[in-house]
Amino acid sequence: MEAYVKLDIENSVGTIEFFHHQSNSLPSHILAELASTITKAGEDDNIKVIVLKSAGERAFCAGASFDELVAIDTPENGKKFFSGFANVINAARKSPKFIIGRVQGKAVGGGVGMSSATDYCFATKFASVKLSELAIGIGPFVVGPAVERKIGTSAFSAMTINAGKWFDASWAREKGLYTEVFDSIEAMDKEIEKLASTLSKSNPEAIQGLKKIIWQGTEHWDTLLMERAESSGKLVLSDFTKNAIAKFKQQ
Repeated sequence: MEAYVKLDIENSVGTIEFFHHQSNSLPSHILAELASTITKAGEDDNIKVIVLKSAGERAFCAGASFDELVAIDTPENGKKFFSGFANVINAARKSPKFIIGRVQGKAVGGGVGMSSATDYCFATKFASVKLSELAIGIGPFVVGPAVERKIGTSAFSAMTINAGKWFDASWAREKGLYTEVFDSIEAMDKEIEKLASTLSKSNPEAIQGLKKIIWQGTEHWDTLLMERAESSGKLVLSDFTKNAIAKFKQQ
């Protein structure tokens, strides 16, 4: 199947679904579509609440596309690629509508950042998380502010430093990344439908006001995340990082 991002609207709920055959990894065109679709859903008066999900069962998002990481050849191209993650996070942050996350499986790197950018995140017990960036010679610089805001500096540091470790869904719930964790996708989807239905009938002006309060203190992220993207774009060009990525791809 071809990679895609699609938006479906039903009963005032806008469901954004993305897919990539490599465990829902995020090449630049998918990142761009995600950011524009989140913005579009936020501006659509027919949508009162947004659900963000990926296709499949056991992989929510594998993070950055390794093929694109290897192909980056200039600092400008590096910044452009990593700014894709910044744009998705900022689109979610600035959306006037609550975004419900649906994490059915493992999330790595940018997938953890995307989960952190939602306002209320559901997950299954299979939704382990990992920030593997240091293991390939870079760091979770762009997604870092969103992740740290959600789980705190101590937990973010643990994930960043122990870059090879999978932290299970229970740990992620305890730290605040996930709000609720379920034994099955079916049980999770029932609760998502229930909350989305309730929010779709809530006062949009109240939701917009609460969204601003919830994200207070992040107004500088437009600049901050682009600065982080520039840093990552330079790091990915180093011989150390290129060799690390090549070894990682062979595993």
